[in-house]
Order: sequence, then C-alpha cells, then structure tokens
Amino acid sequence: MGKEAKQTKKYTFSGHESFQCRHLWLKKGYDYVKKKKSFNDEDAVVELGVGKNMVSSIKFWMKAFNLLTPSDQLTDFAIKLLDDDGYDPYLEDEGTLWLLHYQLVKNGFASTYSIVFNELRKEKIEFTKDNFISYIKRKSETEKSIQFNPKTLNEDFSVLTKMYMRSDAQSKDKEDSFSGLLTELSLLKCYQKKIDAVKKTEVIDIFSIENSERTEIPEEIILYAILDNETFESSINLNTIEHDTNSVGTVFAINKPGLQSKIENLSEKFPNIIFNDHAGIKEIQFKKKPTAYSILDRYYAN
Repeated sequence: MGKEAKQTKKYTFSGHESFQCRHLWLKKGYDYVKKKKSFNDEDAVVELGVGKNMVSSIKFWMKAFNLLTPSDQLTDFAIKLLDDDGYDPYLEDEGTLWLLHYQLVKNGFASTYSIVFNELRKEKIEFTKDNFISYIKRKSETEKSIQFNPKTLNEDFSVLTKMYMRSDAQSKDKEDSFSGLLTELSLLKCYQKKIDAVKKTEVIDIFSIENSERTEIPEEIILYAILDNETFESSINLNTIEHDTNSVGTVFAINKPGLQSKIENLSEKFPNIIFNDHAGIKEIQFKKKPTAYSILDRYYAN
C-alpha cells in the first residue's frame, strides 16, 4: 500500500450520509472513476444510478476502503482488486471481505472503525453506543484534532453496526441488497439488556467483538496483512502480531491459539516461512520475505 494506507491524523466521523457501504457500490464507484468521471459531475446521479447523497457516500466508502487517494485517484489496491480482470471485482470470495475489513480499519479514513477495533474493544469487552461516545469525548481531551458532536457520533456508530450486522427485518426477509458489506463476517455481536432508568425500564443494545480462532479467514489474507506492515523485519514476534495497533490479531479479532495455528499452516504452505518457538518466545521468520501482493496473486490464482 505504501503511503496510501498510512493512517491519517485527521479524525472523520461523517461523510457517509448515514449509509453503510453496500455490496455493489465499490465496483460501481471504481468503474465510474476509471472512466475519468468525477463524483462532482452533474450526471453522477444518473451514471451511478443512485440518489445524490448516495453518490457522496460511495465516494466516502471508496476512500475508507483504500480504493481512492485523497486526490480522488484510484489506488494500486483498487486496480488490483476491482478491475475487470482483477482479483475479485464483484467481491464473491469471502476472503475479499476480510481483506476489505482490514483496509477499512488500517486505513483509518473512517475513524470509528480504527478506534473501535484498535482501542475501544480492548478497554471494554462489551460496549454500548454511549460507551463509544464517552470514549471519543475522553480521547478529544488529549487529542485536540478530534472535532465532533454527539449526534454525529451517534449516527456514525449506527452506520458501523449496520455495516457488520443485519437488522431483524433484513434477516427475516433475507433481503441483502441494503445490508452492510461486511455482515457476512459476523464480527460484531449484539444482545439487549434491560436497565432501570428513572421511572421506567429501558432496553439497550450491548455490543462485543470477541477474539476467537477465526478458522474461516484464509491464511493468505492473514499473511498479506502481516507483510503489509512496512516496519516488520524478517523476524516478527507473535505478541506483536497479536496485540499491536492494526496488527492481524487486533484487526481480525484472532486469539493466540488461532493466530499460532494460522502461522503454523503458513509455514507448511510456504517454504520460506518458519514458525520458531524457542524458550517461550514465538516468532514468525522469513528466510526470503515475499511481497504482500505476491501472496494475494497466489491466493486469487487458485
């Protein structure tokens, strides 16, 4: 990714127009930009076949998923993934959804996703929308670049929940056209709890993102995300991969046994990868370090 994927210092909690990203939007936006069209063009509504606010939302999500640069140019990642002869232009492989989830969190353009996965869920195993808003308020006291209002945060958190969870109505009707792009990943869980408020009982939503073995994530997507970190050398401690900001353990919510299993499987698939467990220190070592994209080339070729 290079410079395209580095997290920005600016915090953004709006721009999606209260729409979660939908399944066909990214390909639709990619083809539109490839034709040298601008989202500001008068005919964007007709060309994209969506309402005016949705045009803005598509542009927002393309930036959030690292498909558009700040100057509205297609990224290398966008071209490799969404071109007609790209890896998976219509997002048919579940591994692609995990890849896009990784981009969304790591890229940091849509700040809420980075904050929830990297910070909030480590502080609170279970959290509410109010917990999230309170966390941002506390964060803003030490980071003056954070500008927000509670209503905007409330809407932004609601969009996150719709990105990862189907509503009850959608589940019953099996209507997927309006569901969020990443609902199939089942990353975000929710249950309802009754609490005693003043003179009445309220029902609140309790959310959690639990660490598990994540056997469903392809090992190659995990390896890509490890190699995508330019600071890693030829030897990487397992604790770093598990706990660091934007690490695979953090972004994908993988526990230590699951992570170790993934790396052991990778060492069997790739002769240049060694999993070393010496004196209690677990490391992944590269005899010859592949490029991140070479791993995706191999994954999507199969």
